Amino acid sequence: MSPRHFHSIILGSGQAASPLAQALVAAHGKGSTLLVERVHIGGTCVNEGCTPTKTMVSSGRVAYLAARGQDYGVSNTVAASAGGIRASIDMTQIRQRKRNIVNSFRTGGEGRLEKAGVQVKYGIGRFISPKTVAVKKDGEDEEIFTAENVFINTGCRPADPNLPGVESVDPDRVLDSTSIMELGEVPKRLIVVGAGYVGLEFGHLFRRLGAEVTVVGRGTQVLGREDTDVAEEVLKILRQDGMVVELGVTTVRLESVDQDGMKVKLVYKPTAGGEEKSVLGSHILWSAGRVPNTDMLDVKAGGIEVDSRGFVKVDERLATTAEGVYALGDVKGGPAFTHISYDDYRILNNNLLKPTLPKLSTTDRMVPYTVYIDPQLGHIGLHEHEARKQFPDRNIKVAKMPMTWVARALETDEVRGLMKAVIDGDSGEILGFTCLGIEGGEIMSMVQIAMMGKLKYEALQNATFAHPTLAESLNNLWGTLE
Repeated sequence: MSPRHFHSIILGSGQAASPLAQALVAAHGKGSTLLVERVHIGGTCVNEGCTPTKTMVSSGRVAYLAARGQDYGVSNTVAASAGGIRASIDMTQIRQRKRNIVNSFRTGGEGRLEKAGVQVKYGIGRFISPKTVAVKKDGEDEEIFTAENVFINTGCRPADPNLPGVESVDPDRVLDSTSIMELGEVPKRLIVVGAGYVGLEFGHLFRRLGAEVTVVGRGTQVLGREDTDVAEEVLKILRQDGMVVELGVTTVRLESVDQDGMKVKLVYKPTAGGEEKSVLGSHILWSAGRVPNTDMLDVKAGGIEVDSRGFVKVDERLATTAEGVYALGDVKGGPAFTHISYDDYRILNNNLLKPTLPKLSTTDRMVPYTVYIDPQLGHIGLHEHEARKQFPDRNIKVAKMPMTWVARALETDEVRGLMKAVIDGDSGEILGFTCLGIEGGEIMSMVQIAMMGKLKYEALQNATFAHPTLAESLNNLWGTLE
């Protein structure tokens, strides 16, 4: 059979794909766009990332507040645990609530695509040439499709555990960021390999749910991208909550054991040298990186260059090395955030479908993010160490204030953390902002809006915010400038 032709083909249905597909159909007509998806509509964010993890984090937050009820003069039903007092946990109900919300998001996305007139084909796509794609679904013959433009949005997946001895351990005890959310019970003791964003989110969540948690990390601090003072404050909070964190270590091997409910043994040693140490666990979470889903695409046949790790190479307008082929989202490397993927869609929507408007690019775009430990860590712009390195000749000043100075935080008894801002001392320009504190992501977003509007820090210092709100802390922060 001759190939079926579309105006556009999108490989993968991540956060950028669905709105792009609908925009392409609006521009070129129903049936003009083919979306190829291997498993589920919505990509990592809806199915294995933001939506399910933050749903479960909310359960952990409720468990934390229930255990602290007496601090607020509220009685609650509690049960003793190795880490003190915690609420009674029904992991199967937490899991089902997560599944229900994921399913609602997923089916909603499917319905919007169908209504818009996007053609959806389930299967694995691969390039035959830059604008020719073959799609194979289990139990069906491979089909060939051609298009004027092809968009790669296949995302990433958790890296496989790179540990000698992993094959000797019960695979149900070796978890990644997807499988850990399908547990039907809280691990007795969870070992987390990796002290980055994913490892700390899951580690803190399951500590809240009652697990003993040990985190081992290669770096000398948690969250290696953050300023040292912020990372140290995060570490203090984790340890206050009963987590064990071992830093500056290298994993050596994994062993199978059967001792008092413990099934795995992780052996590690100081990276700088020293004797081996070990920790026993009922489960181990491998959260040391993600790999791009390009190994199944046959990118070479498509004339598409990838880097040494398999990420698709793109220019500032998301074009690959093959004419008419673009890449969006995590598969191209760089910041792996849902909102960055959505911004990739906005760039292509503007540049390809709105020819009268100025072209957009990824150059100098803002990259906000929030880490859903509790309290949250929100950040926008430059960290202090980045600002000092990038602008050695500028008058860099820093404002830093503990959350204990925030009235609303005191009233809610959520005073852990700090706020930190980096500014140009001569111009008053806000270069970066971090909030480790209650609703840190929301406070960060307020400062981001100020940065987008090119407001100086004095605008926030002198603003009239409602009292008592977290926002009014932005009045007082700047008085600590040094």
